[in-house]
Amino acid sequence: MNTTLQVPESLLEAVRYYSDLNVCHEYMVKIKWPDGKITCPQCGADKIGLVKGRPASVESNGKKKRARQPMLQCKNVECRKQFSSKVGTIFEDSPLGLDKWFVAVWCVANDKNGISSYEVHRALGVTQKTAWFMTHRVRLAMQTQSFRKIRGEIESDESFIGGQARYMHKRKREQRITATGPVGKAIVHGLLERGGEIRASVVPDLKRKTLQDKVRQNVELGSSVYTDTSNSYAGLGSDYVHEMVNHLEAYVRGRVHTNGLENFWSLLKRCLKGTYVAVSPWQLFRYLDEETFRYNKRKGNDGDRFHQVMRSVVGKRLQYAELTGRLATT
Repeated sequence: MNTTLQVPESLLEAVRYYSDLNVCHEYMVKIKWPDGKITCPQCGADKIGLVKGRPASVESNGKKKRARQPMLQCKNVECRKQFSSKVGTIFEDSPLGLDKWFVAVWCVANDKNGISSYEVHRALGVTQKTAWFMTHRVRLAMQTQSFRKIRGEIESDESFIGGQARYMHKRKREQRITATGPVGKAIVHGLLERGGEIRASVVPDLKRKTLQDKVRQNVELGSSVYTDTSNSYAGLGSDYVHEMVNHLEAYVRGRVHTNGLENFWSLLKRCLKGTYVAVSPWQLFRYLDEETFRYNKRKGNDGDRFHQVMRSVVGKRLQYAELTGRLATT
């Protein structure tokens, strides 16, 4: 079996190339079973065949026919389960074809400022609710999980995410803005490995233990850590080469600065304020996953980013009830 994966280089090429559900199916098979050995998700048998002769489904207007997603079937006489290549991925149980899913993945992975669910809804001809669910499932595949500790020169900084007081109604401002600083806003902490990757996460507070635990969990001992003069970072010098820059005096002192992270915060807030507008604090981490993925893969092309996301769709599942908070996560 040929395991070479063809990936288009532009959105126009991707729409044309993945308009054929058979092409999408072959791509997914190569993603899920790179060794070419397809196995049944129910019994684990490797004798799998393609269900032939599936009739095309006719749309409600009775004018246009659309091919159905190719199906596989286990040849084990005690099983005989039929399944598609979407099983065991973020696409599982979705009635939408992979041709629409692939375009959605391409757009979320490559639009620098993000793409709203309303744009996806108009582009793919699905409801806004469906588009919103689709984009969050794609963000799940964009989560970067690595056990590698970053090293070298590291920038550490925090940012506050939330509405600005000057844009609030007087009554709402009096309710929500009760003090200065992070009160009423979500706090995001970031670590930037110069020349490498960025890691960002939502944190509950700015306490010393909270921020220093993040640094120690992600940064290799002995690395150079650059921060501002916040007292939360006091004590890092015992494990790292810790240097601080006082932003009241200057933003740069030689190699000591956090300008790289400030650039990332700018990109993140442009995405949140300009595209998504209103983000629930308890779902903010999903948008962080999206922005950190695009930032870490910024040197690749659109096809590379699409393929990177597609390689991560397997083994992940997000249900609508979980996304909306109706289902307790484990």
